[in-house]
Amino acid sequence: MTTKETHGKKPGTIVRKQFLKGNATDENTMKNALIFFGSLLIVFFMSFVVSATTSGTGSILSLIVSIAIIALTMVVFFNRGSIHGAEAVARGEILWQKQEKGQSFSEAERKICYHPLKAFLIGLIGSLPLIVVAIVFALNTKMQTTTAGALPSWMQAYLRRDEVAGPLVSYTQAAGMGLIDILRIIVRLAIMPFVNIVGTSDYGAIYLLEKISPLILLLPACAYGTGYLNGPNMRAKVHTAISENDRKRKRREKRERRIRAGISARPKGPQQLN
Repeated sequence: MTTKETHGKKPGTIVRKQFLKGNATDENTMKNALIFFGSLLIVFFMSFVVSATTSGTGSILSLIVSIAIIALTMVVFFNRGSIHGAEAVARGEILWQKQEKGQSFSEAERKICYHPLKAFLIGLIGSLPLIVVAIVFALNTKMQTTTAGALPSWMQAYLRRDEVAGPLVSYTQAAGMGLIDILRIIVRLAIMPFVNIVGTSDYGAIYLLEKISPLILLLPACAYGTGYLNGPNMRAKVHTAISENDRKRKRREKRERRIRAGISARPKGPQQLN
């Protein structure tokens, strides 16, 4: 079954075909989630490389590049979701036609068809490893304002005095790297463009980013799921374009038939007698 919608003052018909809906999860959910996770790692690594390359080139350039990276990441996952959604709708259209004709199909075939929550679940499961790391880190992170450093050269002589050597030596020794420090490195790498936007010198802003890092890491999954919801509209555009091309072809053929009919009906002139 095909439905048509008309919008605007000028007649513009949008062609939509009926399709069967699937389930939120199917046999391909975990596989697609793994693919999504791999895509996340690739995107985060590339964004880290680009961000690290431009971080010392000037605040304006670094800001522009970081915003561009974030926008491009959202567009990439949105487009991937749109393609996935359009493919799922196309499968649903085929099954709808089979159902109308009384043909049989398996339950597994129906499950992989379009469902509004399918891509959101894929994105959530695919992001889960990073989300868990970010949640553990966000619950335990603290604002960093000072770091241990080297003593000035004029204080080196005091290291030979027993009464002050202990505190001075403990000052020069940096604290060992713990679990939270390792998690901080992972999270900072994943949200590097956001870190570059606020700047590492703004301790309050960095602390806020670390606290909301789980939400930041959910943005690609949200873009993917939102793009998937655009699947029915993409299929409608395809059907509308096909319908419009058919109308143009029929008008062209009709015009050509009229021209041929006019030529054949044209009266012939008087013939010259020999």
